[in-house]
Amino acid sequence: MKIKILILFFCIFVIKNNTVLSSEQKCIISDGVPNHKIGKFPTKGNPNKFQKQNLKFCFAKNPVKKNNLKYIVSTVGVTLTGIPIRPGTAAWYDENSPKKHSQNQSSGLNLEAIRPFEKILGIDEYNGHLDFRGLYHYHKPSSSLLLETSLIGYAADGFEILYIPGKFKTSWQLKKGERKIRPFGKYDGSFKEDYEFINGSGDLDECNGRVYNGDYKYFATNSFPYFPRCHWGIVSKDFRKKNR
Repeated sequence: MKIKILILFFCIFVIKNNTVLSSEQKCIISDGVPNHKIGKFPTKGNPNKFQKQNLKFCFAKNPVKKNNLKYIVSTVGVTLTGIPIRPGTAAWYDENSPKKHSQNQSSGLNLEAIRPFEKILGIDEYNGHLDFRGLYHYHKPSSSLLLETSLIGYAADGFEILYIPGKFKTSWQLKKGERKIRPFGKYDGSFKEDYEFINGSGDLDECNGRVYNGDYKYFATNSFPYFPRCHWGIVSKDFRKKNR
């Protein structure tokens, strides 16, 4: 894991865990190599080969919670070890594809890489895999993300992401009944749309967050949505870049 020096606001600040500080921002930079071994790639469901990256994610040092939540595509946060957090996928149900999924979004059903009954798309034992560039990223938390504290990373709007297994229950639940569109069948967690947010059914809000020890935090959970998939603060441009 390579630590680099970043210049911000004409000052250089370097601390451990790949984190750089300025007066207004924190930045996490890395070569994309996690603090653990990754699965063997290419593998079934994932034809990509691991490649080191030049990653830099800057976000608000003092985020402010707004009244309107925002959804973004792809990268929702970054770990302290410099690995992107991307719980969703770019794959959609496609009955005309040999694999039954593609990047054609017309079905309206977005595949989940980690389902209650299986993992797909080559997800390894640390709940990560590779994209087409060879970029390793996480879809679900694992114990490897726990370093010295429960803080495992930061969301795209700058709020902390904590992982305290078993502490809080998500308020996202599997829908009851069966799908009204292809591929029909019972709502089983195969697709993001199999879930619905039921306010008050758990301990966390729609973005998997809550006030904790006096401050608002997001939480990683062992059940859907695994990480925050929306944000209450201003999403940094570094997380909105193409292919992030």
